[in-house]
Amino acid sequence: MVPRYARPAMTAIWEPEARYRIWFEIEAHATEKLGELGVVPKSAAKALWDWWATEPKIDVEAIDAIEAVTKHDVIAFLTWVAENVGEEARFMHQGMTSSDVLDTTLAVQLARSTDLLLEDLDQLLAAIKRRAEEHKYTPTIGRSHGIHAEPVTFGLKLAQAYAEFDRCKTRLLAAREEIATCAISGAVGTFANIDPSVEEYVAEKMGLKPEPVSTQVIPRDRHAMYFATLAVVAGSIERLSVEVRHLQRTEVLEAEEFFSKGQKGSSAMPHKRNPILTENLTGQARMIRAYALPALENVALWHERDISHSSVERFIGPDATITLDFALARLTGVIDKLLVYPERMQANMDRMGGLIHSQRVLLALTQNGVSREDAYRLVQRNAMKVWESDGRLMLLDLLKQDEEVTAALTEEELEERFDLDYHFKQVDTIFDRVFG
Repeated sequence: MVPRYARPAMTAIWEPEARYRIWFEIEAHATEKLGELGVVPKSAAKALWDWWATEPKIDVEAIDAIEAVTKHDVIAFLTWVAENVGEEARFMHQGMTSSDVLDTTLAVQLARSTDLLLEDLDQLLAAIKRRAEEHKYTPTIGRSHGIHAEPVTFGLKLAQAYAEFDRCKTRLLAAREEIATCAISGAVGTFANIDPSVEEYVAEKMGLKPEPVSTQVIPRDRHAMYFATLAVVAGSIERLSVEVRHLQRTEVLEAEEFFSKGQKGSSAMPHKRNPILTENLTGQARMIRAYALPALENVALWHERDISHSSVERFIGPDATITLDFALARLTGVIDKLLVYPERMQANMDRMGGLIHSQRVLLALTQNGVSREDAYRLVQRNAMKVWESDGRLMLLDLLKQDEEVTAALTEEELEERFDLDYHFKQVDTIFDRVFG
């Protein structure tokens, strides 16, 4: 975790003290249920909860010192609790294995992290929707291969982003459901030394579902799906970020990141206003996607368990969620304050001499009896003259002077094909599909 790219609420979920508190709750709830079943004295759970009610400080340094000797984190924690609770603490962890605590804790942390990520997505969606409605009919050029294609609106560009992030939200909800399972099944997952009702009880208390069948660990295909979902969200962040970066290029400059008073763009060139936020988001997206691969490789553990996944998840659990939380918040700010230049959009559309209307002329010729092959040839030969003149010639003027074209279309019919508003007749339909 890099503090520069971290926000407090998400970071708090992954701090050692928070992790140990979850460990305690799991152990105490399990002990409580074991007491109800008569496996351990009911006084054991009461002793644990009575101590907990004093809101004890989790002494991370003391636990770490014990672990330095035991070389085992869960045993170190249990030892520290026993030192504070006393005799009744010996009934903790009855029939359980370390993975019961570790895997269930990871599920809790990922579920809580996902709740924050879902809030982030809601805020991003709200910002995109507001700006999309603001620019619903702002004309701009659509580009394919980076080349002028046909007119769109800036609102449609943002509507596409909204629909994409709405799908991200759906996937993230499914990923939360997938990851939020509890395993309290003991060594190799057979429940030989602990009743399944303990797992069900702990799951309910921790806001999880029981894992249908575990080995000694929760199956890692769940985690692979989860981190792959975060990677897809990161891909969507990058796609929108790259769009902003392209639009901010000097020769385009149809939109740009907000540039605050006193901000500096370059240590050497005072004139610079660089898209640093979206460039930063592009880099963060690369890192989040990178965490998906080790999660996929964690699926193939040996037999009922090994710990090759453990060190991986100590990295990717906090890093992926903390970075994505920061990235979503940053992108929300970019969209919320994005500077949009409709006049520049119009000027860019106009600079190619009407080439963006070529398809409408092509279709009109075919509808008036010209073969598609001939129609394409007639429009293209005039379009290439405009292209090679860098927009100094006008396509409509050349078409009016082309006898083969005017044999099929009148000047009035040609002019009609250069109506910009024609391209926006279905904007309402698209917005209804996206925003309902």
